[in-house]
Amino acid sequence: MTITTIILAAGKGTRMRSELPKVLHNIAHKPLLQHVYDLSNQLDDNGIQIVIGHGAGLVKESLASSFNVNWIEQVQQLGTGHAVQQVCPYIADNDTVLILYGDVPLLKLSTVKQLLLDVSYKALALLTVNLDIPAGYGRIVRDAGHQVIKIVEEKDASVEEKRIQEVNTGIMAVMGGQLKKWLGQLKNDNAQGEYYLTDIIEMAVAEGISIVTSQPQTTEEVMGVNNRAQLAQLERVYQQEQAEYLMAQGVTLRDPSRFDLRGSLDSLGQDIEIDVNVILEGKISIGNNVKIGPNTQIKNAVIGDNVEIFSCCVIEDAVIGQGSRVGPYARLRPETVLAANVHIGNFVEIKKSSIAEASKINHLSYIGDASVGSHVNIGAGTITCNYDGANKFRTIIGDGAFIGSDTQLIAPVTIGNNATIGAGSTITRDTPDNQLTLSRAKQLSVAGWQRPVKKGS
Repeated sequence: MTITTIILAAGKGTRMRSELPKVLHNIAHKPLLQHVYDLSNQLDDNGIQIVIGHGAGLVKESLASSFNVNWIEQVQQLGTGHAVQQVCPYIADNDTVLILYGDVPLLKLSTVKQLLLDVSYKALALLTVNLDIPAGYGRIVRDAGHQVIKIVEEKDASVEEKRIQEVNTGIMAVMGGQLKKWLGQLKNDNAQGEYYLTDIIEMAVAEGISIVTSQPQTTEEVMGVNNRAQLAQLERVYQQEQAEYLMAQGVTLRDPSRFDLRGSLDSLGQDIEIDVNVILEGKISIGNNVKIGPNTQIKNAVIGDNVEIFSCCVIEDAVIGQGSRVGPYARLRPETVLAANVHIGNFVEIKKSSIAEASKINHLSYIGDASVGSHVNIGAGTITCNYDGANKFRTIIGDGAFIGSDTQLIAPVTIGNNATIGAGSTITRDTPDNQLTLSRAKQLSVAGWQRPVKKGS
């Protein structure tokens, strides 16, 4: 089966009240259109056509580098039928055409596959859903034998038709040659003055083509985004799905309603505990027996076995070795690599640095552009001064070194193996192995000194 998927993404999204085209608004830090594209991309032998209109340039600029599609611009937005007409030159008669929508992000692959099983030269496959409050949707009209005979848009529906609770999702599969023929017969003599794609249902019935309907597992699958409230609602639906999946894999979530996954977990160990308000972004791998404390944000990280991340940490593009402890209130910036059993404490920031096994940086320090050896102890308030205002330089700290509190290491500089740096030092030159190095001004006490007082006191 050769599939042509058409994703309609030309709408303005007026109710979003935004300069950003609707399909570029995000769920889980991914544009709505990206969700639909990713779904389509899972189908074999599939050519994807995306119809864009409002903000077409921005949509294409934002996504073209990651999309393998044919972009088609609908210059005038004259309805869904008119949008699909723009794709006709790219549809072969024997193609199976799947029609999706760029603002319906939660559709499942299993739902789409059912449509593709139902479609044939004798059947058009249509996705419908039953709603308690069907206002705003086209109604599915059936005959006495329960066969679909047409779809009536709400503005054209009679009072009786408006009571119908089965509605059209707009999502369908149809054979290419039939679709092109019916699109050529569309008229815009309706309340909206638009070319409705739904009118092809009546045309198919008139030719003896049966309309085979199926429904999604949940109504949220086919809900579109038209305003900020619906965007937020579908975000929570999406996140609940991610939470349920993780819990089914054995992850403990202290409160599933206060957890966000905005990327993918490429590897997942056993006995993972995640506290409230944790946000996971990008690509993440988590080992066995990992604990992640509350209010922590992790992006693009590899976390080894038996790691504990305490509350309120920010971790990005970092590797954390097994048995390590991080936080609370620590920040691991890109290109940070912690080996096994490293301790990174409160208010410590690490950037573009490797910290070897069993080293400790426990308090109030900044380590940037550094290579830190094993079994190193770095005292509170230590800073690697790696930037001179124009260039970055590297600090190397040897195995077993002890760096006293409130020390500045002026890069480029090398601290020798088992070296000790006295507290309060400013180190500008390499220091030898196994020796104490310090730099302090001589301490003075001034006899007879009087503290200043305010005049007139």
